[in-house]
Amino acid sequence: MAKGNIGVTTENIFPVIKKFLYSDHEIFLREMVSNAVDATQKIKTLAERGDFKGELGDLTVRVTLDEAAKTITISDHGLGMTAEEIDKYINQIAFSGVTDFLEKYKDNANAIIGHFGLGFYSSFMVSDRVEIITRSYKDDAEAQRWSCDGSPEYELEPAERAERGTDIILHIADDCKEFLDKNKIGDLLQKYSKFMVVPVAFGKETEWKDDKMVETDQDNIINTVDPLWTKTPSTLKDEDYKGFYRALYPMSDEPLFWIHLNVDFPFNLTGVLYFPRVKSNLELQRNKIQLYCNQVFVTDQVEGIVPEFLTLLHGVIDSPDIPLNVSRSYLQSDANVKKISTYITKKVADRLKALFNENRKDFEEKWDDLKLFIHYGMLSQEDFYDKAKNFALLKDIDGKYFTYDEYRELIKSTQEDKDSTLVYLYATDKEEQYTYIEAARAKGYSVLLFDGDLDVPCVSMFEQKFEKSRFARVDADIIDRLIPKNDTPQNELTADESANLSQVFKSQVPHLDKTEFQVEVQSLGKDSMPIIITQSEYMRRMKEMSRYQQGMAFYGEMPDTFNLVLNADHDLVKRVLGESTEATAEALKPILAELRGLKAREQALQQSQSGKKWDEITQAEKDDLSDTRSKVQAEEEKRNAVIADYAKDNKVVHQLIDIALLQNGMLKGQALNEFLKRSVELI
Repeated sequence: MAKGNIGVTTENIFPVIKKFLYSDHEIFLREMVSNAVDATQKIKTLAERGDFKGELGDLTVRVTLDEAAKTITISDHGLGMTAEEIDKYINQIAFSGVTDFLEKYKDNANAIIGHFGLGFYSSFMVSDRVEIITRSYKDDAEAQRWSCDGSPEYELEPAERAERGTDIILHIADDCKEFLDKNKIGDLLQKYSKFMVVPVAFGKETEWKDDKMVETDQDNIINTVDPLWTKTPSTLKDEDYKGFYRALYPMSDEPLFWIHLNVDFPFNLTGVLYFPRVKSNLELQRNKIQLYCNQVFVTDQVEGIVPEFLTLLHGVIDSPDIPLNVSRSYLQSDANVKKISTYITKKVADRLKALFNENRKDFEEKWDDLKLFIHYGMLSQEDFYDKAKNFALLKDIDGKYFTYDEYRELIKSTQEDKDSTLVYLYATDKEEQYTYIEAARAKGYSVLLFDGDLDVPCVSMFEQKFEKSRFARVDADIIDRLIPKNDTPQNELTADESANLSQVFKSQVPHLDKTEFQVEVQSLGKDSMPIIITQSEYMRRMKEMSRYQQGMAFYGEMPDTFNLVLNADHDLVKRVLGESTEATAEALKPILAELRGLKAREQALQQSQSGKKWDEITQAEKDDLSDTRSKVQAEEEKRNAVIADYAKDNKVVHQLIDIALLQNGMLKGQALNEFLKRSVELI
């Protein structure tokens, strides 16, 4: 029996492995099974070349769990090793610069294993002793037993093994007993080994017999050696792709369509990517692409390999050009990875374009599911807009679809404002914004439906891309101001009438949490609603964008500001104006007279001081103007109090305000109950 020290430059590698690889210690099983598969593949290659003339026999890799002995054994019928090969491949580890190593790789187990070639030594993450019993395929080779207890010391001695191949026996440490659970090992094998190129067996198949589950004599093969992405697309049918998708994602809806990737220059890449049915919950849909290296699972964190917006896709990518032990920093810098990302983006764009050109009706039916991908791509990747702009669609409230050019052509004759800017009107909810939509339709305008998660964030992008255009939500203002024309009707009320009418309603608008109302009077036509509530397009858009962009959170904290627009042409508003004027005339007469005098004095003082610098105005003049303004404010408060006292008992005023609030989903609780009671009384 030979004894010796493993050739490493650090005094003891094993505590380092234990400590710094612990967070990812489940990958030991992937490494062990991958090594066994590699050894099996190599003996097959030698046989194909004629360098091995013996019988290949059963090449199944077997994983055996012995809970009583606290061991996991990985067995293969591959190349095996001689004593010299054990010394070369097991006892010598190219490992130096321990200080730099610890600092650089302490948070990334994959990077450590990949950089230093420690695949086999990942076994010590879970084991306090590891044995290798192996016999080389070479003629007259003697079986060998290698053993190490987690220190640099090892033992190597002849052993008994009838056939070529290798058994790796892991004696599981007490602090890793979870890996002695059959279900745990089964789950890990499913995760990492379910598509390996050599059959991998774990236990026996079971069947229901005599009212219980019993083991059969058949090996439980946990993997598929020829998964769908390795096959030629021409040999596959739609049901094959759908069946593979169901196997990958058992609880998911049927995919919209798929893309079969197959390229061998300038890099190697195969795979199948599926477009799932996704309308919302962006975060829940990420990381559904599985990355493989020669059918060995690597990761489902593929942000560096596919563009960010395509992380919403599902499926499999397999490339030997991406190392098995991959790190994020590697992905960000590797030239092959960047080529793969560009290639996948082009394949996706080409596939979408083909679907649009070949069957537009079918493409339109899928649009509500597809637009999340496309809009995400346009927003996150500049060049994708140019790829997608000719097949991306806009949908109107009637469910009709248009390309960007088609829709521009549709509205250019009717929806240009007085400055020749083309105005795109949109709604986010057909039911809630019904009244505003109808007002736009009455003008002969078209309204788009933007009800998807990323539709509204796309608005700013569209305004940048579309020539001399702007977008406005249909409830952002009265329709004549959304698309102002030269013949916009003017309010014919006097300034005093508008001020008094505004105060009648303003005094009775309820106080809502984080909500402010500005009241104004406009001529909207006698057939329009008596009151319309609108919200500034700019402020609402900023608040919406604060949900998506960092650094804009302060917009989200600002109160919602609404405009309550009184229609001076409506009979009910005219009635309120007439009745309020008559009811308050006597009380307001002295106040208004005093107010007119004070405002005239204020204007005269302002005019006399307007040509002077601040330090040229005497203190007495400053005090006179300030005192006059205070008196104006006091008289206005008296006027407002008189109007409010009248308005508080005017049921029509309250009814009109509540109707407008109800229309916008802002009337709730006690206020809604009072509205219902008042409605019955008025009827």
